[in-house]
Formats: sequence, C-alpha cells, structure tokens
Amino acid sequence: MKDQRAQQILQSLVNGADPFSGQELAAGTVLQNVEVMRAMLAGCSALEDRAARASRRAGLPRNIGQAWTPEEQERLIQAFKNGEDLQEIATRHGRTTRAIESRLELIGMITSEQRTTQNRFGAGQSESERVTGGGGRARAKSRKSAE
Repeated sequence: MKDQRAQQILQSLVNGADPFSGQELAAGTVLQNVEVMRAMLAGCSALEDRAARASRRAGLPRNIGQAWTPEEQERLIQAFKNGEDLQEIATRHGRTTRAIESRLELIGMITSEQRTTQNRFGAGQSESERVTGGGGRARAKSRKSAE
C-alpha cells in the first residue's frame, strides 16, 4: 500500500468516517478510544514526516553522503585543475558545491579562506564529518592560486 493511501485511510478514521464509503462510523467503536485515536494520529504524523523527508531528499544530489572513490577524486582534481566551474563539477559528480569544496580543502587544493561555502563543522570534527556537508551554490575564489 502506498503511503499516501494509508494516510488517507487513517485520516478518514481519525475524522470518524469509513474510509471507503465516507459514511460516519458508529458511536462506541474501538476507533473512538483515546489510545487508538492517538495511535492513528501518530501514524498520520509519521506518514506526513516520511513524505516530507522523501520530498526534501528528491531535491538533493544523487551522491550526497556517499564515500568518495579514488576514481571520482581523480576526476575532481582534473576538473579543478582545468578551471571548470565548481557548480558544474558538483552537478556532474552528483554532489553539492559544499561537498566539492570540502573535498578540495581536504586534499589541499584550496584553503578554508578560498572556500565560498561555509564549513558546517568546526575544528575537532573528523575528516569524514567535514567532507559530508550539504548544499551551497557558488564558485570557488582564486582557483588558480590553489594549483
């Protein structure tokens, strides 16, 4: 069963209606028990949260949170050395501009001062935490000076 349909059924029951006929439910059924009602509301809320999360994730790059392979890192290095636009590199790699800049900083091709996106993680965070940051849409400053 699809989440949307499950949510419609639960919402009908919460509203006291038969989800199939639309008719009002008989008084005194278990569905009017406070705990059952709370459980149905919790189910509705969980389904809404899941739908919202899926919607947000649909707009994220395909490789967000994925480990970098050596081959991908080599393609990044070459693209950066060729002076390609960071947003274009990010799109091609299925990553955010922030992730691209984080990786470039991690491998020493740019400094933190050259970044155009903000590092969400402060000092003391692990390298893996530093390179999995989220979005940003900008171009790196002074790309040539990092070479």
